[in-house]
Amino acid sequence: MKIQNTSSSEYLSWIKELKSKIQSAQLKAAVSVNKELLSLYWDLGKSISSKISESNWGTSVVEELSKDLKNEFPNQKGFSRTNLFSMKQWFEFYSASNNDIEKIQQLVGQIPWGHNLAIITKSETIEEALFYCNKTIENNWSRAVLINQISSDFYNRQGKAITNFNNTLPEPHSGLATETLKDPYKLDFLDLQEKILEKDIEAQLVKHITSFLLELGAGFSFVGQQVPIKIDKQDFYIDLLFYHIKLKCYVVIELKAIEFKAEFAGKMNLYLSAVDDTMKNESDNPTIGLLLCQSKSEVVAEYALRGMTQPIGIAEYELSKAMPKDLKSNLPTIEKIEKELATTLAKKS
Repeated sequence: MKIQNTSSSEYLSWIKELKSKIQSAQLKAAVSVNKELLSLYWDLGKSISSKISESNWGTSVVEELSKDLKNEFPNQKGFSRTNLFSMKQWFEFYSASNNDIEKIQQLVGQIPWGHNLAIITKSETIEEALFYCNKTIENNWSRAVLINQISSDFYNRQGKAITNFNNTLPEPHSGLATETLKDPYKLDFLDLQEKILEKDIEAQLVKHITSFLLELGAGFSFVGQQVPIKIDKQDFYIDLLFYHIKLKCYVVIELKAIEFKAEFAGKMNLYLSAVDDTMKNESDNPTIGLLLCQSKSEVVAEYALRGMTQPIGIAEYELSKAMPKDLKSNLPTIEKIEKELATTLAKKS
């Protein structure tokens, strides 16, 4: 019997298909294991909470329970005193909600335990926590990215930019576009001098494009910097051009190192009209503009957008000065902070 040549294209295609199936099965198994584990943690948290409140056993029972579970299941992790208190806190945090508790349990069961702990220890309300749960699932955030988004107050910034989308875009596109923009944008990852120019911000954003895309949010794809457009034999240049995959439209971003001025909206209106005429395909939605300014008067911004025919958003950006190296080296790590938070929660319980 002739053995198949392992370097042939047929074999390579076949092994690629098998690897894909194995990886898919492993992913499904991991998701299934996570759901089962979180279902167990939820039940344990519920039971611990119930026993402490109804049987007057006190919180010391958790330490005894931890010892017994470790002895009974020596090869299974997760039964430490701190983690058992976290399960109790997790259940109690969401059980205070007026929402459907079963739906909440199904939602939180879709993200890893470490993500869940970060969310309940850093969110101020159940609504905020559920927001971060949904965003984690939607964007497949790692725990580090999730913590960064919570720290940057993403929940309170989303959909806060001043726009004229309700008057220039049809529903539901206008609503989706509004939720896509934020205010303010946190650009603390930039390395800028005290006196900055628009070109400096632009260059730094391109240099740190991965961080900027993360701050912009899911769906943004970078097209180019200083993109040329010609209008009646005159050359104009767009600071930054993106394409939003979910909104199916181009997004023009103009950077201003000063306070918003009404004439900025007029120039953006010009750019958007030109992009629609020269770049947009028939299947694309109308191009959206975002003016990022150092500061703005909301009244002036709203008046400036009132007569514009193109969809424009106006938002501020925030820059942070670099920390002294000696101070930065002494700051606690995320892991240390989480450990301290877990200990604090256990003492409060």
